[in-house]
Amino acid sequence: MKQFLIYGSWLLTFSAALLFFPSCEKFMNPEQELAITEDKLYDDWYEYRSIEMGLYGLQQDLVEQLLVLGELRGDLLEITPNADADLVEIYNFNPSRTNRYASPTNFFKLIAACNNFIHVLETEHPEILDPESPITNYDRLYGEALCMRAWAYFNAVRIYGKIPYIHESLTTIEEIEEYVESPGTYTDSVHIIFNRDGYQNDTLLNEPFELEKRYYDLDLVLDHFINQLENDVKAVGVNHYIDNNDVTWEITIWNDWALHALLGHMYLTQGDLVRAARHFGIIMRNTSETYRYHVTNSFSYGGWANIFSDIDNKEHIYTIWFSKTYFQQNRFQELFEPWIPNQYMLKPTYQAILKWESVFRNQVYLYDNVNPSKTRMAFPGIPSDFYRGIGASFLYARKNGVSITSEEYENMIMLRRDGDDRSSRIIMENMDTIVYKYSVGKNRYSHDANYIIYRAGGIHLYMAEIFVYWRYDQNGIIKENIDASLGLVNDGSIYYGQVASRPEIGIRGRVGLSGTSDKISVANINYLHDPFTNKITGYIDLTGNFIGKQEYLEEQILHEKARELAFEGERFYDLMRVAKRRNDPSFLAEIVSSKFPAGKREEMYNFLLDENNWYINYFD
Repeated sequence: MKQFLIYGSWLLTFSAALLFFPSCEKFMNPEQELAITEDKLYDDWYEYRSIEMGLYGLQQDLVEQLLVLGELRGDLLEITPNADADLVEIYNFNPSRTNRYASPTNFFKLIAACNNFIHVLETEHPEILDPESPITNYDRLYGEALCMRAWAYFNAVRIYGKIPYIHESLTTIEEIEEYVESPGTYTDSVHIIFNRDGYQNDTLLNEPFELEKRYYDLDLVLDHFINQLENDVKAVGVNHYIDNNDVTWEITIWNDWALHALLGHMYLTQGDLVRAARHFGIIMRNTSETYRYHVTNSFSYGGWANIFSDIDNKEHIYTIWFSKTYFQQNRFQELFEPWIPNQYMLKPTYQAILKWESVFRNQVYLYDNVNPSKTRMAFPGIPSDFYRGIGASFLYARKNGVSITSEEYENMIMLRRDGDDRSSRIIMENMDTIVYKYSVGKNRYSHDANYIIYRAGGIHLYMAEIFVYWRYDQNGIIKENIDASLGLVNDGSIYYGQVASRPEIGIRGRVGLSGTSDKISVANINYLHDPFTNKITGYIDLTGNFIGKQEYLEEQILHEKARELAFEGERFYDLMRVAKRRNDPSFLAEIVSSKFPAGKREEMYNFLLDENNWYINYFD
């Protein structure tokens, strides 16, 4: 039968384990070999688990593509002279069909694998389709596969603008490729439907079946897969850590928290703020004794970089795991590091570095409320977002590969603040910028940094974005909730669903940026500053302009997301979402084009004014 041949191939390809692993590190060990004959497939639980492992291997194959497409097309990442032709094409928004980052093949492989697994689970265990039946591990596996498939479609449609709907009967990459290349209809030559009694010999249909090729745009993908996740998922994530005593295991597979994060993200993209807030709120309001997914002091100050050195169930919601020990590696360090054997093909933009270095703490104003143009800084403050910037998200290194020291960096930013540009430039001579987030805790040969899909900091910032536009009815009076947005970002003082005893300290609070003068605020008069000296250069008057205040706060949250979530794969889609909400493509065009050289900036700005150019038009 068709599914047996496919799954026998899978088992040999991914070589997943048939025994419960003692720890997360053996999650997808390719050293383990299987040789299972067709008549033995699906005889017991371990065979299902082996297929589950293969699905996560396919997700691993997507991470480099997701990071490059989500960041290199945004404003925080650019190419170096070492960049290969594929990266140059992505940077310039003109990928060819042979570009490995533009290819949908890895998405199709994952969708095909999920289709096959979902079909087998529905056939072999029809009880998963009964909402009244008790929840078993087969329901949890089913939830994992449905989440994985919805996530694949969601990411693909954000990249391509439209994606072929892959019918569930298409269960190999060869079938999918033939289907995609077909002119209008495709004949699925072995289409088999089994009765819901679970007996494979009770075949209802076994004949060629015509499939009409359909494309789903973003709205259709969201409608279809939101509905499926809301209605068909009973539970998500097999509780492996009960057997292996590794509490990080559940974070490296799709789980109930990750389901809510995905649904919240999809609803936010759809523009349904109420339902997005409902799902994000379930994560943020959880009552675990460890304050899981609350922004507390767990990763405060210098501990913030530890988010990227290991997996932790207080911050990580869903993370794609890698380990050099088990030959599970990626190319992040190769792309970002200048040290041999790595190739340094991508680096932070000037605009990215400014996001961290233009932050000042403990600044003191001399306000003139009558004449704001006369307001001055009594003390400019201490420059730089130390804990999330240098040594955590980025690094400076000289052309010879020697990194800047902390003393050199502090001297440089203080000299620059005080106007001594000459001395600061001497320190920075021959320095270049490096993405460091995937090098924290690694040596140059590791190549196994984890890739975070969802984490607590990102969920809180999504909710802060929602509260910018949140309106509610209080005794017949419509009110806004901007204060809740500010509370989430600054110090956790206004927390969604919070009881007073919870130790929320806010996104900026956990890195020491929630004081009276250095927190984000929105007022009638909002001052503009020189990014290096912090001197006041002007102001924006938003008196009586509530929409203007909303957009100003939205932009401040985007800046904060850059500091907190830079290089984690979502920057371009954040800019797309805000531009679409404002119905203003120039918003994205202005921000992204600013990273290009002066001679090309205007050309890229005009190019990006057309929303069609935000997508890789692979299927046109």
